Parts: sequence; C-alpha cells; structure tokens
Amino acid sequence: MTFDIAIVGGGIVGAATFYKLQKRNPEKKIILIEKMDKLADHQTGHNSGVIHSGLYYKPGSLKAKNCIQGRHELVAFAKEYGVDHDVCGKVVVATDQKELPYLDKIFDTGLENKIEGIEKISAEQVKEHEPYVESIGGIWVPCTGIIDFRGATAKMAELALAAQSESQMKLGHEVLDIERGEEYSTIKTNKGDFKAKYLVFCGGLQADRLAKKDGVGLKEKVVGFRGDYYELTDQAKHKVKNLIYPVPNPDFPFLGVHFTRMTDGEIECGPNAVFTFKREGYGKTDFSLKDTVDALTYGGTWKLFFNNMSFGINEYRRAFSKRLFLKTLQRMIPSLTMDDIHPGRSGVRALLLSRDGDTRDDFRIEYHGRSIHVLNAPSPAATASLAIGGYIADEAEKHFGLK
Repeated sequence: MTFDIAIVGGGIVGAATFYKLQKRNPEKKIILIEKMDKLADHQTGHNSGVIHSGLYYKPGSLKAKNCIQGRHELVAFAKEYGVDHDVCGKVVVATDQKELPYLDKIFDTGLENKIEGIEKISAEQVKEHEPYVESIGGIWVPCTGIIDFRGATAKMAELALAAQSESQMKLGHEVLDIERGEEYSTIKTNKGDFKAKYLVFCGGLQADRLAKKDGVGLKEKVVGFRGDYYELTDQAKHKVKNLIYPVPNPDFPFLGVHFTRMTDGEIECGPNAVFTFKREGYGKTDFSLKDTVDALTYGGTWKLFFNNMSFGINEYRRAFSKRLFLKTLQRMIPSLTMDDIHPGRSGVRALLLSRDGDTRDDFRIEYHGRSIHVLNAPSPAATASLAIGGYIADEAEKHFGLK
C-alpha cells in the first residue's frame, strides 16, 4: 500500500486535485482517502449548487482568478461528461436606495474581473427575468449557473481512477495521524496504514486539524457556520425562474439569503449563517464538545461575534423562526406566504478564521515539507475546484519535482 501521492479529503477540491494530478502524471500511483462512506458528503454535497461567476471577489485575488478560470473549466467538464448543469444566469437585485452604491461597486468589480455579459438593469428589466421580484434595479449576470456538484465530484474521481489501474480510492477511512519518514510518510487511518512520498490535504472542515497532524504550525482555526435552507412548495415554484440574489451587505461576510433553482427542479431559499456547535452538524441542536471548546477558546471567534453582534443575533432568530425567514425572502418577492415555504436541508461552511476575527481571507494553499495543504477554501471553491486542482498540480511540479 505504497503510493507516489496521497490526497486526503474527498470533497470536490480533493477529487479535482486527484483528477488533475493523475491526468498530468498518468504513471504515478495516487490514492484518495475520504473518511465518509461516499464522496462530497460535507461542504460539497450541502452547498447551494451554484456555478459562481466571480462577480464579488477582489480583482487579482486567488478567489477571483480561480473562480473565473474554474467556472469555464467546470462548464466544459460538465458538457463533456454529461454532468447535470444549466448556465441559466442570475439577477442581483437592490430593494432599498441605500443598497445602490454597493450594487455599483459590485458591478465595477465584475467589470474589472471581466465577467462576460454583465449589465445593469432597471426594475422593469429585472421583471423580464424574474416577474415576481420587486426591486429598484439590479445586475444581470448571464454566466452564472447551477450544477450537480456531487455528480461532478464522482465523475472526477472516476476519471482519475480510470487513468491509472494502480491508483486507489479509499472511502470510510478516517485519517488519525501522520508519521513522517525520511522518504515516505505513513498515513494512519482507522482501517489501516498507507505510505506515500507526497501528501496533499483537502480537508475542508477539518483542514486545521489535519495540518497540525502533519506538523504545520497553524495559528488560525477553522470555525463552522451552519446555513439553513427553506424550499418553495409546488404552489409557489413558478415565482422563481432561476437565481435571485440580494445585494450583499459589505459589513457581513456572507452573500445573504437568495433563491436558487436546483438541477432537480426544486427551488431553495437560503442559506442563513449561524455559528455551529458541531463542525459537521446539520441539525439546529447538533453539538460536539470538542468542536465547541475548540471554537470558543479561540480569540478570533469572540472577535467575530463582537464585530458582528447584531447580524449574529438576527441570524439566530431567523434560524428558529419561519416567519422571520419569510420576511427576509419577502424583501425580494413580497407575494410569498407562509404556505409557500417549508424547511429544507442545511449545510456547514468552513472558514479559516484569523485571530482578529476576519473571515474575508482569500483561498489559502501552502507548501510544507513534502505536503501541500488547502487551508482555506470557502465559496466559490466548488466552482473553482478544477482551477484549484490545476494550481495544486503546478505546486506539486514545483515542489515535488513532478513533470
């Protein structure tokens, strides 16, 4: 059980890295290790299923570059391999005069990032795209889409395994420890050990803990935020054609509650964003003592709470009140009623939180000894996954001497 490269983490970033590394190095034996019994079972499988355009991200940042390149690659990949997707476009809408300067700023960022086809539109033009939305104007983003991210993840892993008969994928294998040797590292799992010359960690919600097991002196911690969704009932689905987003509040680190048509035809509304007491907990009362102590003994968590106190309280109230959640949705579609929505699923986002409580960190991928660690890959990482995989393959060539 000795391999050239081991990849830890079977979300879409891990699978894309497996696919890219194997494609470029067909002679190398690579193993993908995932603790769950199926791929994409945490962040990837619980996200909103959106192919992001790159509209919001700071020009020149890894998020902006990888999102835009990754979007083009992902759409081409989905077309080639029959992954369910639809480049349907979205509207970002302003409902209050004070949002207009932020709308202008987003539009200027979009132009700087060369997002193709974006245009400012009037309230009447918004209605041409989404007839039930009441707004004072917005932005039309034609290159945004929807995709089955679980399906894309499975296809990437399948293609990687097909490229080298000696490469493997191990599901249900949780990494417990890493032992570094002179030439090979030993990855100790709950179901046996594996040796590999080089390691790549794409651990998402467990990225900081895996980094520490590998000897990385990481000062920051991953903190989880749960997002709850509602779904439109059958009687209300006609009120949303594709994707409808609010103007994000620049003081809050999330995009705000939005409407998303999924590839299976369901319409999701959400997510909100609340601190979670369990990193991999999807229920409102899920609790892990280890995760809670980890988060609440970290100064960055408290700084985030204090910096966003009123937002945080509102998000928590909305998490437990259908009426308050509906009120947020009615800002964009006032005709929605309590009977039009019912509780849906939840997801958890991993944020590598800085010690001053800032969540706006860029993608963070670092080289350490014979390892590469994806330490921070929040949204739009799923959209950017193939570009991130390519970036890691470039880093592997540079540091591991691969071709």
